[in-house]
Amino acid sequence: MLFRSAFLFLYTLSVASARGPATVYMIRHGEKPTDKNDQGLAIDGWRRAQCLREVFKADSGYNIGRIIAPPVMQNGDHRRPYMTVLPLAQDLGFEIDDHCTRKDSECVADAIRSYDGPGNILVSWRHSNMGDIQELLGSENPVDYPKDRFDIIWTMPYPYNEITDIYSEDCPGLDARPGVLAQLYM
Repeated sequence: MLFRSAFLFLYTLSVASARGPATVYMIRHGEKPTDKNDQGLAIDGWRRAQCLREVFKADSGYNIGRIIAPPVMQNGDHRRPYMTVLPLAQDLGFEIDDHCTRKDSECVADAIRSYDGPGNILVSWRHSNMGDIQELLGSENPVDYPKDRFDIIWTMPYPYNEITDIYSEDCPGLDARPGVLAQLYM
């Protein structure tokens, strides 16, 4: 009887701790400066990067285990997506996976599909390439990220072929009221 109880306890524990494939959360980099030659973040972009520390923090429910962003070029170009999630990565205590260049959507899709670590995946990317990533993950109708928005989170659970939720990061002082997100997105 004791052996059976111990077996059932261990079996239940193993089932409860088993995790399925990661959920992917995709965001756009933070706000950019008005100067087209400035590859960094605007003041609001830095504020958003700080806000994301709270949105995706360790006990937020997002359970982020990997962050993917394109690498910063040696001359500093293309750094917005990386800088947007750097404070969060530092808080969570891990490196940003930056092995995929910003135009290599196939690399991002492969990195997502091959991830077998703990937690979920946060992808910080340029809005114009996010549809390509969706398509390479199997979406038949990729969604265009609005050019004038920086606050939207896309949720893509396994098998990653569709966005199941779209909502605002709801950063104070930066974003629209959460209740009007659907109206603004359309």
